[in-house]
Amino acid sequence: MKKVCIVGAGAIGGVLGTRLAGAGDQQVSALARGATLAALRSHGWRLRHGESILQAPALASDNAAELGVQDLVVIAVKGPALGAVAAQIGPLLGPQTVVLPAMNGVPWWFGHGVAALGDAPLESVDPGGRIAAAIPHAQVVGCVVHIAASSPEPGVAQQNMGARLIVGEPGGGTSARTTELAALLTRAGFEAEVSANVRYDVWYKLWGNLTMNPVSALTGATTDRLLDDPLVREFCSGAMREAAVIGERLGCAIAQSPDDRHAVTRKLGAMRTSMLQDVIAGRTIELDAIVGAVHELALRLGVPAPHVGALLGLTRVFGRVRGLYPD
Repeated sequence: MKKVCIVGAGAIGGVLGTRLAGAGDQQVSALARGATLAALRSHGWRLRHGESILQAPALASDNAAELGVQDLVVIAVKGPALGAVAAQIGPLLGPQTVVLPAMNGVPWWFGHGVAALGDAPLESVDPGGRIAAAIPHAQVVGCVVHIAASSPEPGVAQQNMGARLIVGEPGGGTSARTTELAALLTRAGFEAEVSANVRYDVWYKLWGNLTMNPVSALTGATTDRLLDDPLVREFCSGAMREAAVIGERLGCAIAQSPDDRHAVTRKLGAMRTSMLQDVIAGRTIELDAIVGAVHELALRLGVPAPHVGALLGLTRVFGRVRGLYPD
């Protein structure tokens, strides 16, 4: 994988792009626009990690045709932008190109091949199946990101915590391309591993983010304060119990209890979730991939999920009133 393109050079995309470019084995380009594009052209890739600053050359364009066919395309945009991105990246994709979506929540490919869901796309994350039509399923490798990062200014990423990346075939099992991809990411300084069931890994991370993200956005509170309130904690636990039933129906049974997961979250301290950061910055919130998809899955599977429904409705109204979620 000698030619790599990062689509969405923000927080996670900036971390991935800078570290891959700094490893020196690949030509790492970026499909970007606006201030981010200008910064990449002027300064290259830039990453702050602790006291160090890592820089590397970047080839950046707002035109996919200028960058050409890639070996690996990493999609690191926010969920609401994915539809437009999928329509633009065709020139980056050749028959052997691997597409790695490094994104939050339920990905568009999640229901593919799951008998209980049928053939219809998940409308919450892929309305009309347009993303699946633009990005061939056979070229997708699943990815779960366990990295806390931010972008303090356009073209600059800051890696705050973690370096773990899980990759795997959407349909399960292992393959030569996932092994090669994990080795590439390891050389770039990540704790990369291949999962034989990446759909489970996606669901497990979502199970933890499902409540903390939107409830922190609604309240403005860090995760420690949410868990300190017994009523809020129990509401979150109720939604997590519902999501666990959904996961079990999808072959993603979770052995932990909500309290087990809360204990893990507590260790992170006074954390601002990604959705709370988006609210503070006035950015569109990633509600559909994190909560909307879970609600849709519950409806399609016939699983009662009143806590998830309430969470979706409250956060949806909150976002619409503030112009952070579309009507």
